[in-house]
Order: sequence, then structure tokens, then C-alpha cells
Amino acid sequence: MTSPLPLIVEPAELEAMLHQDNLLILDLGKADTYQQAHVPGAISVSPADIQLGIKPAPGKLPTKEQLSILFSRLGLKADTHVVVYDDDGGPWAGRMIWVLDSIGHKHYSFLNGGIHSWLAEQLPVEAQANSPIASDYEVSDIDTSVSISKDDLLAAVTFKESSYQIWDARSYKEYTGEKAVSARGGHLPSAQSYEFSRALDADRNMRLRDLGEIKAELNELGINGEQTIVSHCQTHRRSGLSYVICKALGWHMQAYDGSWSEWGNDPSTPIVEGESAN
Repeated sequence: MTSPLPLIVEPAELEAMLHQDNLLILDLGKADTYQQAHVPGAISVSPADIQLGIKPAPGKLPTKEQLSILFSRLGLKADTHVVVYDDDGGPWAGRMIWVLDSIGHKHYSFLNGGIHSWLAEQLPVEAQANSPIASDYEVSDIDTSVSISKDDLLAAVTFKESSYQIWDARSYKEYTGEKAVSARGGHLPSAQSYEFSRALDADRNMRLRDLGEIKAELNELGINGEQTIVSHCQTHRRSGLSYVICKALGWHMQAYDGSWSEWGNDPSTPIVEGESAN
């Protein structure tokens, strides 16, 4: 592309670039929403395609072989600029950004507000499904620096390492343990609660709120980017939005893709119930 798009792209910016070559637009919203209206040229991708899907931690990253099949089917090439969006404020789209980082593909943008903001601005849409032109893309290696394993996270909380700040993107009731989706409820020791939806502005069609305001709210919780941010939710969907926010703020983040589905179902991991983060 002659004019690379920014990480967070607005609908009008993307609309002006739709004619560009090497642009791959991925719609991670619901299939029925895609069938009604989508960004011109967008290809529907099922969120299941970017999850391993094996219990107790279905949200883990798929294998290199699975990802090679997916991205070659989608027609990804080394110079492709990928634009991602969904119909839920961005968590699936954010997770796709993390997947792209995991396979070493760094040319991407996140459509602010997704299909909601696109429709609100009355920009062109399509209803017919688009079929990609397959490529021979192959994932050569997984970049593990953008993720953290349960064992490494367990070591960090056990020895109270100060090199991590833990962002719990689940609901507050999940964080306190009042609502338990796994065998055990609660949160990781030292984790701070900032539900992913707090970062979204419903009055602006599910766009991200002002990044400065989000940053200030996170700072109040001790999440300030001075150490690596570790974020999780139940299956690393909601924390996909956390990932994009951290990238936009220039913070290094590692996704815990095992998330609470792995941690909360392992009887040997330490948990904290209630409001205390310590």
C-alpha cells in the first residue's frame, strides 16, 4: 500500500483506501450480521478459526499448521495490510491483532467502532459474501513474546515479581468471584479489574473512548505500562480489546490466552476472592 493506515483507523479513513491493492479486510462479527451488511470487500472469519478450541482453555492460540491453513485460505501475503473489525465493540478484532502479532505479521489496523460506526456514517456496504484468493502463506514461527503461559504467570504471582501488571478484563462480578464461570471464581493475585466495555463509547457507535481518559483510569489502578501488562478474561476474547488499547498507548502487553478458563479450572493455582487485589 502507498499510504499505510494507522493502528486505530476511522471509518472515513478506511473508506478512502478501499481501492488500494494489498488490502485484506476481515469481518469477525456474527455471520448473520455479515450477511445483512459488511464493509465492501470484507471477508467473514469465524472467531472459532482463531481459537484452539480445546477445553479447559479453548481460547489458546491455534497451532502453526492451523494458522497456516487459515491465512493461506484468506490470501494473506507478507505485504498485505489487514484491517479487522467486528460487531461487538472490538474484542474479536483485537484478538485477531494479537494473532497477527503471534505469527509475525505487523501490517494491520483496527476499525474503530467496527460495523456499528461504519453503518452510522452511512458508508457503502455489501450484502453478498466475498471469497478470498488463496495464497501459499505459511507460518514459520510463533512469536511467544506477545503471550504468557500459565506456568510463567504462576511463577510471577508466586514470587510476587514486579515486572508484570495484571489487567483483568472480565466483569467485576467475575473478578470478585460472585459469578463463577469456571470451577472456581475470583481473580489472580495482584490483578486489577477494568472491564473491557468501560473503554467503549456507546454514544459514538462503540468506538474506543478517548485514549487519554482510558489511560488515566488504568493509571489509577496501577496499570501504567512501566512493566509488561498481562491481560486476560475468560477465553481471551474481551482481553483482545485490552491488547489493542495497550498497543495504542505504546505499552508492551502479553496476552494470557489460557485466561480464567485455564486458571480457574486448575485447583493448584492461587486465587483471590472479593474486592482485594492482593
